[in-house]
Amino acid sequence: MNKRLIALAVAGALAAPLAASAEGTHVTIFGRLQAEYATVDVDGFNAQSAVSDDALQSRWGLQIAEDLGAGLRAIGRIEYALNPGGDVHSTAREQWVGLGGDQWGEIKFGRVQSVLRDFAGGHNIDPFADTSLHATGSGGLMVSSANGYGSGDHGFVNSAVRYDSPVVEGFSVAGLLMPGDADKNDPVARAVLGDSEYSGGENGEWDFQIGAKYSGQFDIVGVDVFGAYSRDNVSILQKSLNLGNKDEQIWRGGAIFSVADFRLRGQFDYVINANPLGGAASCTNAAAFGDITAPGNNGRAQCNSAMNANGNGYLWILGADYTIGNTQLIAQGGMTRAKNNVGEAFGGFRRNVENITVGVIHNLSRRSSLFGGYQRVWVDDKTPLVADSDRNVYSVGVRHDF
Repeated sequence: MNKRLIALAVAGALAAPLAASAEGTHVTIFGRLQAEYATVDVDGFNAQSAVSDDALQSRWGLQIAEDLGAGLRAIGRIEYALNPGGDVHSTAREQWVGLGGDQWGEIKFGRVQSVLRDFAGGHNIDPFADTSLHATGSGGLMVSSANGYGSGDHGFVNSAVRYDSPVVEGFSVAGLLMPGDADKNDPVARAVLGDSEYSGGENGEWDFQIGAKYSGQFDIVGVDVFGAYSRDNVSILQKSLNLGNKDEQIWRGGAIFSVADFRLRGQFDYVINANPLGGAASCTNAAAFGDITAPGNNGRAQCNSAMNANGNGYLWILGADYTIGNTQLIAQGGMTRAKNNVGEAFGGFRRNVENITVGVIHNLSRRSSLFGGYQRVWVDDKTPLVADSDRNVYSVGVRHDF
């Protein structure tokens, strides 16, 4: 009996610090599981099919918050990607710590979402974001920059500081800064291999994004208008490769109009000096259907929205959706115009991409849904001896949030 009492006392003593450390701190486990059966049928090639989540929509994570009093709170988030139906996947999504205030908003430090991804348009425009029907990979919406500065499915930025304001009379702003010496994180390998998630300008320069939006309701009409600007300064190492690299800039504007259960949405992006190493002239696996570097892929991955290296271009998307009960009917189209770069070097010939998508999302509950649809993509590539690779995409899938 005494041994049992001693054991209970020891257990209680060990548990006491744990309980104290958790007092006042709220930790929420969250996640999403998604799998889809998708087929990409490219003209002139055998169709590719898979049951997986190549767009990395599936994830799990922890949301952390502590009330510090006086309207101040400590916040944090840890989030990793999963791939049901595929191999083990542990790609980091968000990883940050920060502070929030009722009066002044939130500031985050670490790996954060791009402002162009979740604040000013991006995923808010495309109902099929993070699926094989997404506009990002096939033309329209936004390029899928490897450094996270685009609004693609891999739109996360390392070594960053992000601020989000509170909403005041319908207006809100967001901004992101990335230190100019971020290129010092494993710079040689990332610059040479083109994996520039640690991009950043020369020492002393800061890559940055800013965005603003307004949301209002006028009688039965809802209006959301947004604009954003992104600047990705070329690093010393990127300049040393003598590829003619210049600082990349992206201008964005768009709006969403809603009347009852009907929405009309559009977005336009103009890209200047697309960065060939991790910028708007690159593509990531997360933006494609399958591995873009796999032998025999022959450029069949869904990533025609990339610009030409050091070239300019523009992208747009226009869509409409109508909700009937628990079912959302979707129709949208997009277009990419990748202009020639100087001297048409580095494969910089003009490329035009257009697409249309029709589909449906049916909500089984607040957390579970089914989705499916069809997408047709037309590619007009002016590069000599390069096939246009028009494609058909078919997809059905299921998603569950927890």
